[in-house]
Amino acid sequence: MGDAKPGSGRAPGLMASVLTITGRDVGSMYRTPTGWVITALYVALTAMVFTLSTLAPGEPATLRYFFSPAAWLLLAICPAISMRFFSEEIRSGTLEAMAVSPVSDLAIVLGKYLGGVAFLMLVLAPTLAFAACLWALGEPRPDIGAIAAGYLGLALAGAAYLAIGSVVSALTDSQTLSFLATLIVLLGAMLMTGLVVAQVSTELGQKLASLSMAARVNTFARGVIDTGHIVYFLAIVAIGLAASVAVIQARRWA
Repeated sequence: MGDAKPGSGRAPGLMASVLTITGRDVGSMYRTPTGWVITALYVALTAMVFTLSTLAPGEPATLRYFFSPAAWLLLAICPAISMRFFSEEIRSGTLEAMAVSPVSDLAIVLGKYLGGVAFLMLVLAPTLAFAACLWALGEPRPDIGAIAAGYLGLALAGAAYLAIGSVVSALTDSQTLSFLATLIVLLGAMLMTGLVVAQVSTELGQKLASLSMAARVNTFARGVIDTGHIVYFLAIVAIGLAASVAVIQARRWA
């Protein structure tokens, strides 16, 4: 990957490899129209949500009703990011070339994933202007802690979505199929929980509801930071990345 000294015979370190792949992937998103289109689309849609849900005369200044729809919009944005992780490189043969390099499968997966997360943070960053607008115009001023909790929920949900998309992308050489399959999986995970809860007893329904991503995002949107919810999203990330590494390793030895 260019991090080891020529002739040293040593593989680059894990962190160096991860950072190289991460930086390359983030840069590649903005060297093509894709990255700009994704960013502009998300900002435009969330601007509509902000206007409709927040800028209501006589209502208190809060982003509480902004974060949940913003998280739902990520269901379409994150598959558009994760579909680029592995699918195109599998089709073009680039992934196979990386597989025979000194770079480990773990470094490849972490680099791709962190590149996606970094890009997602850049997509979310312009929406901070909505919070600034509310702070400047709202009366009384909004609770900064609640806004921070809402953005933490968005970031964690997006990170979990990308981890799931990473697995799907590693399974197919088609970006289109990766996008559609990830979208279906995420929508199913969000919608099926609610449908199942509605059909079961109250006690069991409450237990199933605790598995819902949507319910956890709503908790953050209310300004509540629950460590259990943080662990939940991080567990999804860990499982998704472990599964991605396993798939890439299987491809290496196929």
